[in-house]
Amino acid sequence: MRSEYVEAVLDVAALIPPGRVLSYGDIAVLLESGGPRQVGTVLARYGSDVPWWRVIRASGLPPAGHETRALAHYREEKTALRGRASGEPALWRVNMSAARWEPAEADFRALDATRAALEIALGSGRGPGLDSAAGSASWLRE
Repeated sequence: MRSEYVEAVLDVAALIPPGRVLSYGDIAVLLESGGPRQVGTVLARYGSDVPWWRVIRASGLPPAGHETRALAHYREEKTALRGRASGEPALWRVNMSAARWEPAEADFRALDATRAALEIALGSGRGPGLDSAAGSASWLRE
């Protein structure tokens, strides 16, 4: 995976404020490059220095294998949750409709700069060695 793509994914993850989340696919859409699996791979391999718990599955489930650590972060940041987060078994997830990050205009300027730098680095705006299936970030600007 190209280092420019890794850097772009980590840059977007670092922008997500406390108490908010994006899905792996949301980040791919914002970058107009790659897909959920590529974003997940970047975070699994290189995401320890960014708030990795703020990037989750579209269903609201936290990163696999990190549920307990993620839940501690969600509680600390007061991230909206659904279900039962205590007891055994814990049956919970992030409430995506309440917790999904909606960037402000200043955030979009940073996101646009990250995406533009990635397109220049990769040439032709294609993903991390893959065809981009992402689309546009207009879903967040509505």
